Amino acid sequence: MQLTTIAPTPVWDAFETPANQSLNARLSFDDPAPVAVAISGGGDSLCLLLLAKAWADRRGRRLVALTVDHGLQPDSGRWALSCLDRIARLGVESRMLAWDGPKPATGLSAAARAARHRLLAESAREAGAAVILMGHTADDRAEAALMRQEGSTAPSPREWAPSPVWPEGRGLFILRPLLAYRRSDIRVFLAAAGETWIDDPANDNPASARARARGRLASVPGIATDEQAQSPGPPPALRLGPAGDLMLSLAALMDRPDAAADLGAALVSASGSQGAPRRERRERLLERLTSGRPVAATLAGARVRSDGGNALFVRDAADRRGAGGQDLTLRPGRETAWDGRFAIRANAPDIVVGLLHGRMSRLPPDLRRAVGELPPSVRPALPVLLSAGVPVAIPTVLLSPLADVKTLTAARFLAARGGIVDEAGLRSMAKTLSPS
Repeated sequence: MQLTTIAPTPVWDAFETPANQSLNARLSFDDPAPVAVAISGGGDSLCLLLLAKAWADRRGRRLVALTVDHGLQPDSGRWALSCLDRIARLGVESRMLAWDGPKPATGLSAAARAARHRLLAESAREAGAAVILMGHTADDRAEAALMRQEGSTAPSPREWAPSPVWPEGRGLFILRPLLAYRRSDIRVFLAAAGETWIDDPANDNPASARARARGRLASVPGIATDEQAQSPGPPPALRLGPAGDLMLSLAALMDRPDAAADLGAALVSASGSQGAPRRERRERLLERLTSGRPVAATLAGARVRSDGGNALFVRDAADRRGAGGQDLTLRPGRETAWDGRFAIRANAPDIVVGLLHGRMSRLPPDLRRAVGELPPSVRPALPVLLSAGVPVAIPTVLLSPLADVKTLTAARFLAARGGIVDEAGLRSMAKTLSPS
């Protein structure tokens, strides 16, 4: 197999500068783990792969290219094989991922996007990568802004953001080094370099809101900055409890530029749920919390209690919608995400994890005393380990040799609200996850 060598030229150097600045700022130079690159075979992702390969060769980093076949086009299989061939000629490790199973009759684009992120997250974790590079451009940001003007809720891609799927994307970040580039400039550059790429006809289907926005932008010489895509900045301080509960200072929350977004992140992080409630519901709750009066409320699977100075967010143990909080048999030696709040690795066979809710009276005396010292609102949401149906341990309250537990809630909140700014910080956070 003949490998492609990327020869630096003055034109190449000038073109790659913005991407290099992004890669240098966010990625470590000496991490032995690979960096994942999502590549579809389109012009944007091909450009991303070329730029990432040149950067990785200089920095001594390893890449693993991840290609998803959604199976939505007759030629998708052929496109994927062509993509794998181009990756191989660059000498980059690759993995083929497929979205199998039935496809929804409505909301297909959103379902495909979610499936893609899930597959990428799972494969990146298996490879040991903590960062996935994606080829979104300045045009993608502008398209999202136009779509929102038409009533869509499409978010704008940020340069550095946590994986949008949960819990599959726990501990993973998306880095988008091409957000300073126009799509048209990328294609001019690729054509001059003799490269070819795939154009998915779905991108031009006027039935798609994104395709309509793309058509409107095609002849626009410049693109305005989309403020929604900006980083939220350093997050407010928080305290983590043994049920994955989070406590935030309301004074610190109100000093934030987007307190409603912080509130949404605290709700979903503490509850383990997937998505934040609608903004108007968050704003109503925020108004109550900042009134100075005590508050007790439930929203998005979380209970919120405030004394007027601090707000405590804890999972609502009575909320069993979906699979949340269900008893789960753990596989020894394998980390499992449970209830969206904990990553648990059993050290013995036949160990089951579940909510303490309804099991307090069955605890052994030492555990009952330890749990009794916690606030009543926190106790039902604690993760309890059972053997032969009997509660035997609560490892976030008293350490147990039966299982190792990482609490995910604080890291999820910090990731969502600007508390992790690069790969080194992400690795450091992964090593220190524990209740305080």
